[in-house]
Amino acid sequence: MTGRQDIHGEIEAMRISIIGLAGCGKSTSAALVKEFADELGLTCATVKLAKPLYDLQTQVYRAAGVDLPAGAQDQVLMEALADAMRRIRPESLADDFLVRLAATEADVVVNDDLRDPFVDARILRANVFRVLRVTATPEVREKRLAGRGDPSRADRSTGNLDLIEPDVVLDNSGRLEEHREALRRVVRSWL
Repeated sequence: MTGRQDIHGEIEAMRISIIGLAGCGKSTSAALVKEFADELGLTCATVKLAKPLYDLQTQVYRAAGVDLPAGAQDQVLMEALADAMRRIRPESLADDFLVRLAATEADVVVNDDLRDPFVDARILRANVFRVLRVTATPEVREKRLAGRGDPSRADRSTGNLDLIEPDVVLDNSGRLEEHREALRRVVRSWL
């Protein structure tokens, strides 16, 4: 692997946080980064800040006696859970993330759910994450979101997204192949 070396001469993992509004293609972009890593013979892991929220969402739905489709997000519930955890201890999600980050030995680490500029973004930057912002037109986002089947939608958690300064911004309103090639150029420049 090419990349930065630490003070001991060891190669550091490339770390990328993909940010954007719901439906812009963050998860698709993360899958493409994994595809590129695989092509280069590199290992890749996705580490989500919101894992505790997904786990809690599953428990809440189970307690309510309702099945939640795999991969579905009750965004209203997720925002409420995040608010509660941050009220109790603002660093709670970031600290959990850092434990899981330390446990991965992947060459490339991707995070695709950073939203908080005040605590989480600072911690990811301190841990050498580059920030890629993915955008898409409102019409494209709406069309993608309509096909997801989430029980609820909410955008409040991305209200301060513009306070996170990206290293690169890519528009993902067009064809997947166009986005794949633009993203490939970015990833190669970061290796």
